Amino acid sequence: MNIRFPSSDLETVAPSAQSAARPGMSGRTKLILGIAGLLILAFIAWRIVGPLLVHQPAKPLPPVVVQPVTVRDVTVVEHTIGTVVSNATVQVTARVQGQILKAGFAEGDMVRTGQLLFQIDPGPYQATYNSTMATLASAKAKADRYARLLAQKAIAPQDADDARAAYLQAAAAVQMARLNLGYTQIRSPIDGKTGPILIQPGNMVMAAAGTTSGTAGATTTLVVITQMTPVKISFFLPQADLPRIQTRALAHTLTALVGAHGGNGNALTVPVDFVGNAVDDKTGTIELRATFQNANSELVPGQLVDVGVTLDTIKNAKVVPHEAINLGPNSRYVYAIRGGNAVMVPVTVLHDDGTAAAIDGKLNVGEQIVTDGQLRVTPGKPVQITKPARTPA
Repeated sequence: MNIRFPSSDLETVAPSAQSAARPGMSGRTKLILGIAGLLILAFIAWRIVGPLLVHQPAKPLPPVVVQPVTVRDVTVVEHTIGTVVSNATVQVTARVQGQILKAGFAEGDMVRTGQLLFQIDPGPYQATYNSTMATLASAKAKADRYARLLAQKAIAPQDADDARAAYLQAAAAVQMARLNLGYTQIRSPIDGKTGPILIQPGNMVMAAAGTTSGTAGATTTLVVITQMTPVKISFFLPQADLPRIQTRALAHTLTALVGAHGGNGNALTVPVDFVGNAVDDKTGTIELRATFQNANSELVPGQLVDVGVTLDTIKNAKVVPHEAINLGPNSRYVYAIRGGNAVMVPVTVLHDDGTAAAIDGKLNVGEQIVTDGQLRVTPGKPVQITKPARTPA
């Protein structure tokens, strides 16, 4: 079976083959037809591959936020948590045994030194005191009489000595009875604020151990008094700050700014008057204490407070936002924008308060540094600034 194709189709599909079949075709014509065939193939390849090359999107630059380097004086302040400590806390106990007749204060009252707190029944102790006074009078009379007889050589010296010893013993008994009678009135040993009454009037109390009528383990606390004015604020700072602490302490310029923990009240400026004599080997910190008069009882012992201590002032420091500081394997660094590229610049942090950092490094004032987007940055490569630079407040 014979199949014939139109001559026009053969010329279109394979002109070079047709030409080759033609007898008498010159070499120049063959060359032209070959070049035409290659151009047709190149055109077809471009139509297929070209759009992919022309329309493929370029890789976007990493977006970053920048802010300029500023210069100003930076106050070095260390922040920590402190505890309000009372100068004195006293557990009031009875020194003699007996029944409590009354209390001379209300729970929570402010009391003064020497103020009557409790009255123990004085009856038994008054009777003992009266008895010892009578014994003392008799012993004194006898000692005086024996002294006169000894002067007359009417008695032996030993008898006079025995009478004198009995008199002194009776005098000691009177003194002890007078003390016990006085102990029936329990008075405040300090100025301070009372807590709850732990033993109510009408109850019997035992004497504190070590007193004239006390027994070991029998003591009972009646009330606790806490001194409220003044108070101490105790806090701890890292030992790395010790040189600055000592310098300001010697110059009497070491102060603490104290405020209620987590509160919005006004901060109090309190002088630091105590620096510990040893660094805690477990925490690497040293204790400091500041004395506050607390006239209006603003602070309560045991209360937590926020403490800020000014240790130094860095003059004309280069300042960058806290977010711009990055931690590298060997040092800290920032990304500076130079010629559209993000350049890694090593820096030394002189102070960082969590908002802004005072640094030392090869940066110029006003130079833009990256504050957000550092994870997408390749050192030395271009970046896209997504926000206009602004000076931090």
